[in-house]
Parts: sequence; structure tokens; C-alpha cells
Amino acid sequence: MNDDATIESVRDRLRDFAVARDWGQFHTPKNLAMALGGEVGELLAEMQWLTDDQVHAKLADPESRNGIEEEFADVFLYLVQLADICGVDLIQAGHAKITRNDGRFPPSSEES
Repeated sequence: MNDDATIESVRDRLRDFAVARDWGQFHTPKNLAMALGGEVGELLAEMQWLTDDQVHAKLADPESRNGIEEEFADVFLYLVQLADICGVDLIQAGHAKITRNDGRFPPSSEES
């Protein structure tokens, strides 16, 4: 695996980026959560009122896809920053949630 392909490497780059700009003072849990919500809204706006087929068509167009990928990146980066500030291990928390959901929502025993 490429060392740059980890949440930790992204987290570290975000830390360095914020320190270089003295933005840490603004990166409180509340502010980051609000920024994350705004970016989720921008991602939603890319798909609002479209059918699933229209969304897939947008994703197939390189220019449109680039804009959507930018919104995904914004959501991801704010989530990583928020988790970092709050001391949340996203990988561990994700696995724990899937485990809880597996117990809450067992697979159907009926044949599809």
C-alpha cells in the first residue's frame, strides 16, 4: 500500500496545512462540524432533483465528475479534521458501527 493512501497521511497533511496558515484557532469541533455540514450540502446539490440515471450520466462525464469528486474530497477532508480534533479513530469507529448494525439487522433468511 502506498504510504500516502492512508487516513493518517491525509490527517498529517491537513495538520501541516492548518499549522502553516495558523488556522488551528478556527478548527474547533463545532466549526468543523458546521463546515462538514456545508460541504455535505454542496455534495447533495450536485445530485439534487436528478434521477439515478442522470446522476450516473453526470459521473460518466469527466468535467461533471471532477466537480462531484471535489465535493467528496471536501466532505472527506472536513470529516478527517473533525475526527482528529475530537480524537476519533474513523477506521475503528466504522468497524464498530458495522458490527453493531450486523447485530441489529441480521441478513434475511428468505431467498431473494
